[in-house]
Amino acid sequence: MDSKIVRVGIIGCGEIAQVVHIPVLGHLSHLFQITYLCDVSQSALAHCQSKVSGVKPQITLNAEELCASPMVDVVFVINSDEYHAAHAILALQHNKHAFIEKPMALNDRDADALISAERASTGRVMVGYMRRYAPAFLDAVKEIGGMDKILYARVRDIIGPNSTFVGQSGTFPFRATDFNEKDTQDKNTRATDIVRQGLAEAGLENFDDSMATMWRVLGGLGSHDLSVMREALGMPTGVIGASLKMPFWSAIFQYPSFTVTYESGLDSVPRFDAHLEVYSAEKTVRVQYDSPYVKGLPTTMHVVENVDGVFRESTIRKTYEDSYTLELKELHAIIVEGAPIRTTAQDAKEDLKIFRMLVEAAERKL
Repeated sequence: MDSKIVRVGIIGCGEIAQVVHIPVLGHLSHLFQITYLCDVSQSALAHCQSKVSGVKPQITLNAEELCASPMVDVVFVINSDEYHAAHAILALQHNKHAFIEKPMALNDRDADALISAERASTGRVMVGYMRRYAPAFLDAVKEIGGMDKILYARVRDIIGPNSTFVGQSGTFPFRATDFNEKDTQDKNTRATDIVRQGLAEAGLENFDDSMATMWRVLGGLGSHDLSVMREALGMPTGVIGASLKMPFWSAIFQYPSFTVTYESGLDSVPRFDAHLEVYSAEKTVRVQYDSPYVKGLPTTMHVVENVDGVFRESTIRKTYEDSYTLELKELHAIIVEGAPIRTTAQDAKEDLKIFRMLVEAAERKL
């Protein structure tokens, strides 16, 4: 194969692989070739194998077989998050690069084990925070950096059912049901363990099902928003207050000279309202995200400002190229050219600090 074409092994043939990664990698066939697929479902493997353009990839039920294969340069760990750290570590142990969908890990124990495995490997880790690769976001970070003084900011992510957007994406995903009892039990056991460990690190030895669910949701939907907040504004110094209840949750983060309102939730209205908005005395900058499951919907930057006493409002749409495509182009540069990684494993671990801040604040309120 062309040395510039990176060979991809995918662990996890579920919805995100079918709707996003396999199609995008297919569009980038001059950069990537899918050579191996792994899943616990035979029917999902067969379906995804038929969707891969070019030479049909090998398939396996065994993650280690894929990670050990000389046909694989980078392992995409995009299965259920109970396995993210474990399978990324397996890839690193075979000196393969690892691309991990967020959340990378749901506790420091697993995050530290993965970071240690990366140090001992010739492989490198990139975490898939695709929202941070949108040009509108990168431009907004520059705009925010040029503000005289931030007075306030808001992080918002309120969305309807993903099935609405997925169903209209034109990818026609297949939902497998042929899981054996042993694999289901293993997944459930791991889920209990990673959440218990994460909440124990947050000081909670005893917790109810609602808090366990919220920890998983923070790792899923929440990590998108909180990771964007971290890059744009830095780490908060604390949480003034938090209400962590499904289906809507909110908090107020404290920064040295301003506060940030975080509001998020899930309902049945078919819309996608996700943005970061930052206010100064003379300018407001907002990054507006749309559903990533419909290809080509742009991420935009909106600037409202006082220009010599005149109100000026600008909407900047830099590209229709989606964030997943841009993210994977950057992954290719990392592997082939040795480019630096922005969304590292160490960076992803910072999300866990914020999760703990939120849980501790919610517990103080109770």
